[in-house]
Amino acid sequence: MATGPRPRPRSGYGCPTTTSGWSPPTDGGEFCDLLYLHTPFGANRYNRVEWQSAHPTESPERDRERYPYPLHPAPGGLLIWGTTMDADRLCWLTDGEPEEWPVVVWSSEGWYETHRTGAAAFFEGWVGGRVHSRLLGAMDPALAPWFNTFRPRVDRCVVLSEGPLSHDERLSRLRTALAPTTDRGAWRSERDGSGQDHFATLDADWLLTYDTPHPHRIRIAFPPEDTERVRHRLFGAAELMECRVLEVTTAAGTPLETWDAVTDEDE
Repeated sequence: MATGPRPRPRSGYGCPTTTSGWSPPTDGGEFCDLLYLHTPFGANRYNRVEWQSAHPTESPERDRERYPYPLHPAPGGLLIWGTTMDADRLCWLTDGEPEEWPVVVWSSEGWYETHRTGAAAFFEGWVGGRVHSRLLGAMDPALAPWFNTFRPRVDRCVVLSEGPLSHDERLSRLRTALAPTTDRGAWRSERDGSGQDHFATLDADWLLTYDTPHPHRIRIAFPPEDTERVRHRLFGAAELMECRVLEVTTAAGTPLETWDAVTDEDE
């Protein structure tokens, strides 16, 4: 059931321990850079049970068509267990026995869509292209599905000179230097040809984006213990691309004097 369609540009999980006696999910992660898993008992300030309890539902008779469900812990309320890159929420509809709770997509614009399946089956069906939603983006069918576990990561941006080589040749050399890698999608502007190429390393848990041409840079997220290894391989890749490293910054663009400098953004 969808209570209001809207166009979008893109794109076994246990039930929680409360009075029902189920065990809460302890791990989180993201599917394909679009859907994110969260335990309702985690630290996310806008989705955990404490946030829901602090936002009591409006009168059940008010705007019932657009807001058909109350929030947990109200009887039959929504219990949030996931989000999307577009700030939508994925919820259990806590009506009946926990193992029978269906999934409700609660969009950032206030629309709802109910899927009569559990969370695990919903994710499996969405990744496999068997579950379709009018409110969620769709995964690129040309890409193999992936899952990234939530873990501490350091984000760095390496700003590069243009160099004499073409974009395709630079990208090829970058991925050769970091091989083996796997595609995570790409984007190109029809207006000026600028774009992004996303990929990940297979022998290390590094996530990369190659931006070009303005700014011309490599963005990378990696586990803190790989800091020196990443520096060595990434600077070697820049040399192979025949580009000079002009600057190293944080994800927010703060310049760093050294590669391994620790900032508030890394915490």
